[in-house]
Amino acid sequence: MYQKVKSFFKKMAASKNLKALAVMLLCGVGSVYAQTTAGDYSAGTGALTTVAEEIAKYVPIVVKLCYAIAGVVAVVGAISVYIAMNNEEQDVKKKIMMVVGACIFLIAAAQALPLFFGIGG
Repeated sequence: MYQKVKSFFKKMAASKNLKALAVMLLCGVGSVYAQTTAGDYSAGTGALTTVAEEIAKYVPIVVKLCYAIAGVVAVVGAISVYIAMNNEEQDVKKKIMMVVGACIFLIAAAQALPLFFGIGG
């Protein structure tokens, strides 16, 4: 009798479906426990609101910084492309596309940053 019970539990332990079921049950119980033990988080909500307002103050500065970095990338990239063209390198088109892509990304990021934080329209 003992051998039958032992072999039954070994087969069950080797089953992938049973392991997946056990993990799902444990995760489900954990999430229900977390939801039932939730308390009053009004102080945390107020702190997050304050942090969001403080971050919003820095967004215009970061936008201008992105524009400045895009300008520096454009100037340095143009010089790099000019040097590559004078040296008759093979990958000049690649360098041009990389510089243009970097500038477009920085400008798009500067445009999207205020929208990400819900500033402006």
